Amino acid sequence: MKEKKQNSVQPDENKVAMRVSVVSIIVNLGLSLLKLLAGILARSGAMVSDAVHSASDVFSTFVVIVGIKLAGKKSDDDHPYGHERMECVAAIVLAAVLAITGIGIGMDGVGKIIGGNYETLETPGLFALIAAVVSVAVKEWMYWYTRAAAKRINSGALMADAWHHRSDSLSSIGAFAGIIGARMGFQILDPVASVIICVFIEKAAIDIFRDAVDKMVDKACPKELVDRMKDVISDQSGVRRVDDIKTRLFGSKIYVDVEIAVDGEQTLNAAHKIAEEVHDAVEQSFENVKHCMVHVNPLEHSASEENGV
Repeated sequence: MKEKKQNSVQPDENKVAMRVSVVSIIVNLGLSLLKLLAGILARSGAMVSDAVHSASDVFSTFVVIVGIKLAGKKSDDDHPYGHERMECVAAIVLAAVLAITGIGIGMDGVGKIIGGNYETLETPGLFALIAAVVSVAVKEWMYWYTRAAAKRINSGALMADAWHHRSDSLSSIGAFAGIIGARMGFQILDPVASVIICVFIEKAAIDIFRDAVDKMVDKACPKELVDRMKDVISDQSGVRRVDDIKTRLFGSKIYVDVEIAVDGEQTLNAAHKIAEEVHDAVEQSFENVKHCMVHVNPLEHSASEENGV
């Protein structure tokens, strides 16, 4: 069967990913400078830490760009099935960065809680509070913007980057709570919020890691999707029964292997035409299917096997 797509990642998908990545880099650089300036002028250690967190997002976005570029390379002799799994590698790297960031935030919070002496900490100025509010709003918008693009092109690396934006938003909420608490005389709220944020960030990192690993070890598609494929196959003219269907995730794409039963009295050309129609129907009905392989069984033969003959 001929393949439906020659490129691992379609040109328009690359354009979407690159556009989102460029926006992400510009926004993160601007926020990093704003937070750093606010942290220094308003005497807020939490805001300076948050500025470093935003700066780390720039690195994450470059990882996404590299991963998607590599995943978009055409198949070659050494990689006949394409390079989609390189995007999974990028997602795993981002999950690791996210996990390390969360652990750093959590350890810093625990250290401050254990250390005590909260009254000796400086009270942050109003500029730090404003910067925290701006950061939460902008990073939450970036999360939903990037998440929508990731779902549109089924990109694990881009989805990981979206969660990195969400982690930065949570970090800024923690900084906001800490600054408010410090200005009200309850400095302990800052480290407590950091520990809570750490838990949310680690949960996101684990989810991203699991999703990337699933796509690297040929995990099957969800049952609901497989059932829809069976319905499409069964609706094709000449298909008497679907004997077997196997699916596997390959990066952002799907490979399908299906066995169908047709009238065994037909000519080889007629059976081949039915197989081609099944092949085309599956690839056209499910945009993430990169290739569908169809094996044809004569109806009488497959029926005999079912009866144990």
